[in-house]
Amino acid sequence: MAEATDTYGILYQNLIDADCDNITVEKCMELAHNGKKAEMLSLLSRHRTSLLNMLHKSREKIDCLDYLIYKIKKEQEEKSNE
Repeated sequence: MAEATDTYGILYQNLIDADCDNITVEKCMELAHNGKKAEMLSLLSRHRTSLLNMLHKSREKIDCLDYLIYKIKKEQEEKSNE
């Protein structure tokens, strides 16, 4: 774990925790060392968008499963009431 005063260590750990791939981590670290914050923000924004898209896709899958579970339970209830 990075010390609170270790700016680059904190940045690195945060990138890892955000599930950035090795290429993204290396590029962000390079940009940070070169003071290119605008480029780093652009890269991080793209990664955030990618994560958000995965989240939405996962939500759609959960919605499908919820519907299937609902249908199956409803069918079971109807059979038990016959």
